[in-house]
Amino acid sequence: MKRLLCATFLVAAGPALAEGELNIFNWGNYTNPDLITKFEKEYDVKVTVTDYDSNDTAMAKIEAGGHGFDMVVPTHSYMQIYINKGLLMETRPDQMENFKNMAPEWVDVDWDPGRHYSVPWQWGTTGIAVNTTAYSGDPNTSAIFMDPPEELVGKVNVVPEMQDVMSLALMYVGSEPCTTDKEALKKVRDALVAAKPKWLSMDYGMTEKLSSSDVMASVNWNGSTFRARLANPNVVYGYPKEGYPLWMDSIAVLADAKNVENAKLFQNFIMDPENAALISAFARYANGIAGSEAFMPDDMKTAPEIVVPEELKAAGKFSPACSDEAQGYYTAIWTELQK
Repeated sequence: MKRLLCATFLVAAGPALAEGELNIFNWGNYTNPDLITKFEKEYDVKVTVTDYDSNDTAMAKIEAGGHGFDMVVPTHSYMQIYINKGLLMETRPDQMENFKNMAPEWVDVDWDPGRHYSVPWQWGTTGIAVNTTAYSGDPNTSAIFMDPPEELVGKVNVVPEMQDVMSLALMYVGSEPCTTDKEALKKVRDALVAAKPKWLSMDYGMTEKLSSSDVMASVNWNGSTFRARLANPNVVYGYPKEGYPLWMDSIAVLADAKNVENAKLFQNFIMDPENAALISAFARYANGIAGSEAFMPDDMKTAPEIVVPEELKAAGKFSPACSDEAQGYYTAIWTELQK
């Protein structure tokens, strides 16, 4: 890339000339091609996006080294793990030109206080997707996968994202995410092991499978379910009344990034409301950039997957980063569930 005088000048002086490459490691089916095309044209940077399917997959790849990626998009509960392991570069988004657009509630967050490392990508909820042609009961419960009703036995998928599933399961049995209470963890372990024979699969890619009615219910994310409903109006999204995870994915620069200035350019670029709206318009999740709503599709303003019912708002919780002890219990249960 063209060597500019300094990163501060680059992000403070408006549109800048750049060239070269940028390699982004992101969740699958989560990056708007139009966003990438716009960035490439504006800065003459060739962008390559490589997909991953879980936070654990991404972290394992990055820790192994030799990956060639410049940026990654961890969920909030993994951000401090990345920082503590020295895997991220402190790029100071809070000093970039477009930082003024970040919504105040997303600035001083627990996982990146003051935003020294990361910029919001999208945020949302993890809940339950149900096809009403198979089940017309209440979708607002984790019983759909923890104790599937007869109509859904053999038709339920569980996305294999450990943190989300364990959080849902713990709240379902009356406990809290990241607990080290052995009694609660045993209750969750027993319930999950008993439920698994009633599931169809543990798989990702639910947008397409819900749309095509290959799966009739799934633990799933709200934006993915939104996209499925647009293709199949029989799909509805449930917010488990027992409790459900809130999450935010944010994009950060890796400590061993080769294209650092281009990565910083990209962080600043997506804090522009119009560009943040491109991210949301594609994957159908909210973002953390004020003013982006004006550029979003009208259907996002009233979508039931975006607008949480008042009576269920209090059930949503941001899960903290689990302690090593809690993570060990999670992993043991998860390993048994994968057998």
